[in-house]
Amino acid sequence: MCRDKRSYWVGLMLAMFLLATCVNADQNDERLDALFEDLESAPGVRISAVIERQIWAIWSQGPTDDSTSQLRRGVRAMRLGELDRALTVFDQLIEQEPGFAEAWNKRATLHYIRGDITLSMADIEQTLVLEPRHFGALAGLGSIFTRLQRPSAAIRAFEQVLDIYPQSRSSQRNLKRLREQIKGLAT
Repeated sequence: MCRDKRSYWVGLMLAMFLLATCVNADQNDERLDALFEDLESAPGVRISAVIERQIWAIWSQGPTDDSTSQLRRGVRAMRLGELDRALTVFDQLIEQEPGFAEAWNKRATLHYIRGDITLSMADIEQTLVLEPRHFGALAGLGSIFTRLQRPSAAIRAFEQVLDIYPQSRSSQRNLKRLREQIKGLAT
């Protein structure tokens, strides 16, 4: 890589780090447009992974300090296996901040873990209404369709992830596996 390109990407990484320290963002944060442009054109997996982390950091910042804290409490409860408590936290958060896409996405994940695919899909749908570029929600949708043995629908979901995030290794692997599965069914 030439020195000018490397300097550009190092500068970009530093700028993203500094920008990510701000609070009270969410999916409406104006920094996301540039990050998504950079994610689409990132020259490699390592750089795109840094950009991905910056996007997640912004998405995880609620419109208020309290909503950010609530989201963290819900995620912590999920990690500890306290699923009922996590659901209560996410339900309250969504009631207070219905426009906070990541709250819907985290509750979708929780519903998936609990085995409630219908509720998970409904929350993914709302996440995508609020943030159509939410590659995490799209990947979740792909996982649901895979679980439901609907490989064509799963492929479409993972292709949408790759349209937004071309370097997504997990979506690349899932897409390859699903295409091989369909190919195997056709023979």
